[in-house]
Amino acid sequence: MQHRIVVLGAGYSGAIAAGRLAKRLHREDVAITLVNAEPDFVERVRLHQLAAGQDLRPRPFSEMFAGTGVELRTARVTGVDVDRRTVTVNGSGPAEELAYDTLVYALGSGWDDQGVPGVAEHAHEIAGRVGALRLRERLAGLDAGAPVVVVGGGLTGLEAATEIAEARPDLDVALAARAGLGDWLSPKGRRHLRKVFGRLGITVHEHTAVTAVGSDRVTTAEGGTIPAAVTVWTTGFAVHPIARATTLEVGGTGRIVVDRTMRSVSHRDVYAIGDAALVQGPGDKPLRMSCASGVPTAWQAADAIAARLTGRKLPKVPLRYFNQCISLGRRDGLIQYVTADDRAVRAALTGRLAARYKELVCKGAAWGVAHPVLGIPARRRVTHRPVQPAAPAKTPTPSV
Repeated sequence: MQHRIVVLGAGYSGAIAAGRLAKRLHREDVAITLVNAEPDFVERVRLHQLAAGQDLRPRPFSEMFAGTGVELRTARVTGVDVDRRTVTVNGSGPAEELAYDTLVYALGSGWDDQGVPGVAEHAHEIAGRVGALRLRERLAGLDAGAPVVVVGGGLTGLEAATEIAEARPDLDVALAARAGLGDWLSPKGRRHLRKVFGRLGITVHEHTAVTAVGSDRVTTAEGGTIPAAVTVWTTGFAVHPIARATTLEVGGTGRIVVDRTMRSVSHRDVYAIGDAALVQGPGDKPLRMSCASGVPTAWQAADAIAARLTGRKLPKVPLRYFNQCISLGRRDGLIQYVTADDRAVRAALTGRLAARYKELVCKGAAWGVAHPVLGIPARRRVTHRPVQPAAPAKTPTPSV
């Protein structure tokens, strides 16, 4: 019988893992099923561009995975039973169950309204394509001089504010940041960020916590208000809630606790990757939710699964950071070099060269998804089929 591998979610990490597994293992030995709610790949790192009015190239999974042996299922995951080793999905027809021998959980994350009043009703998000398209339509309908407030001073907020301000210089764009503008960056990085925000005419409200969102304004913790015909909420991400509803061991935010091979510490037949995984990086700090974290976790999980099935030595993929890539519109950027555990160092690349660098990073990530089986060693035969217990043990599994 074939070893059944089911991959849930086809963002950067899920799609890369499925393709890497297809290249690593013989089709006669394994059946790989990739489940995703949409039929096309979403370049999440470009959704601020989509929201600002740019068109993104369609990337259908049917073309990406043609000839790879990966079975595509366009459906929403509505339940996971890790004790029965089944997944419930809803596609175009009635709900059905998929059985698995190995599960790769890559359902990722969405926006987090953090329970702030009015966010769900009035704010816009760019954590998914539907939200980005909704914001795009709203921005297109704004008259000149209309105020737009981006809430959140992280990478997503910086990219959204600068992209909108560059694409629509007639709008009054503002950024509300709980801390200082780019306060985690190097001095050079902070100086360049302020220079770009000044050139684009973006008003910055630093050390400003937004406590409520209305249809035409946001309210701050000090009791003041900032006019906002459109509010863009970018204060962080929340993981998909399904993992928390299972018997998997999860952390406080619902991310699945894994070892260094991305295998669940409570269920040996489940691997978690990308935003869904709570994995310790350098300095015993959890990896942040990002494409920079998701891709290497996908490599590690796929290679570990293949190694265990083929009886080979477990690989070790470096889980570390090198830089933070920030686009500041289409003609400017900031590459902040960092330590292995993601702390800024003095060196930073800025300007047009940084914009080109970031563009290459985005194109490279998309290319890796669009060519899932290229550049990887040939398939290996399965020599070892782990015997799974009927009810997986709930005690932590040491890293291997």
